[in-house]
Amino acid sequence: MAQPYGQLSGRQRALTMGVVMLAMFLATLSQMSLATAMPVIVADLGGFDRYTWAATSYLVAATVAIPIAGRLADIHGRRIFFVLGLSIFIAASVPAGLSQTMTQLIAFRALQGIGGGIIMSNSAVAVADLYAPEERGKYVGLLGLVYAVAAVAGPVLAGVITDSASWSWIFLINVPLGIPVLLLLVRYFPPIVPAAGNRGLDYPGIVTLTLAVVSVMVALSLAGERYAWASPQVAGLLAFGLAAAGAFVLIESRSACPIMPLEIYRNRVVAAAVAVTFLTCFGLYGTILFTPLFFQGVQGTSATGSGAFLTPIMLGMVVGSVVSGQLLSRTGARYRLQAVVNTGLVTAGLYLLSTMNQETGYLQAIGYIVIMGLGMGGTLATLGVAVQNTVPFALVGIATSTLHFFRLVSGAAGLAVLGGVMTTRFSARVDQAVPGSVGGVLSAGELDAIKDNPRVLLDPSATEGLRAAFAEAGADGARLAETFLAALNAALGGAMADVFTVTAAVVGVAVAAALFMRTGPR
Repeated sequence: MAQPYGQLSGRQRALTMGVVMLAMFLATLSQMSLATAMPVIVADLGGFDRYTWAATSYLVAATVAIPIAGRLADIHGRRIFFVLGLSIFIAASVPAGLSQTMTQLIAFRALQGIGGGIIMSNSAVAVADLYAPEERGKYVGLLGLVYAVAAVAGPVLAGVITDSASWSWIFLINVPLGIPVLLLLVRYFPPIVPAAGNRGLDYPGIVTLTLAVVSVMVALSLAGERYAWASPQVAGLLAFGLAAAGAFVLIESRSACPIMPLEIYRNRVVAAAVAVTFLTCFGLYGTILFTPLFFQGVQGTSATGSGAFLTPIMLGMVVGSVVSGQLLSRTGARYRLQAVVNTGLVTAGLYLLSTMNQETGYLQAIGYIVIMGLGMGGTLATLGVAVQNTVPFALVGIATSTLHFFRLVSGAAGLAVLGGVMTTRFSARVDQAVPGSVGGVLSAGELDAIKDNPRVLLDPSATEGLRAAFAEAGADGARLAETFLAALNAALGGAMADVFTVTAAVVGVAVAAALFMRTGPR
């Protein structure tokens, strides 16, 4: 079969790429908006112990959807699944925005994740469908630019919406924005004919993959928050998930039509890229989600202000992606060198973030964030181009989807683990920092409630309510209230530092993994 980019005119490729970019922009805009709004959502709905779950549920669902949608799109064409994915994404936005409990929000975010996973999977593979290998670098960089612009606009827009209206509208706005994009997909996305061949579907592989991902991610989300790591609930889910993963590998090794062929891992570049992706993206989603919490809860900025602090991450990613794309074109595709340098920048940026506290200046914090963003943008661009240019054309779609699959697996695992680190370390630091004199004002139950949901640091009305409660304790009440709030502030700042320290340690291993990248395309 002729390669798809050879069947399309330049105008068709440009229109198709434009539609792909719009769909990706919308999915990214919604995904990144959540970080800014989460402190306010938690203050409204409760559930601080499940702070990361609304993001994790999206990532878990998207992770499961990506390889399945990728295989189905290989059979039936990408157009129908682009339309289906965006339709699911738009439809799920309505109940997500109308959620009354954290449980409802988590469930509807998972449904959104299915649609988002389908969109992202098709977006990544579209570059290989539309353009020859020598052109892909700049278009991968272009998708990175779209991702970064949406990720910059998302948190700021979410902050403005949250402060001026309601957090519900960060989801509901997807309807008026998404319907025109959906119509453009139907109108302009070409019906590219799938390659002939085995069109069977690996149902056992789909089932075991789903069971493995969901079981492990749920176990990681529960561990350290609701149950101990050694508890039957967590240990049982982990054991079941690992067993399902083993069964999945066995099934894929014998399947005539695997959804994730094991042969691609024999390619050194793919294997190294998967490892580097997993380790670096462990830090990406955690940084995006927890940075607004630091600025709102520790430094007292508004939702709009904290969202603006995510802008340097995304601008750094844009610059890093563009620079790496240009260097790949001009220096003979030195994948190893670029991967080592970029992962080193990510590690350095995360370490510097771990040193932040209440006294950290805004410009200083922005500098740390930019360093991390530069490295992350360069890393993702380098790995995407390296994989697409070093596998046979017949495996480009599968290899690209696999890379994105592990990016989301890592993100979901990182959010689950880091969420547990944050809640347990915050509780421990509160016990250490809160003076005993507060015990005469707050009961043990009231203090435990604040550990589970530090609303007093995120919601001005809750802060004033706490001050009023302390004022009733006598003349010394006002001083005790400020002492207590300062202790909570320090505890949350320390917990955030612990989160970034763990993240930097994990991402640091990616530097070693990058050394296994091949130095060039051959």
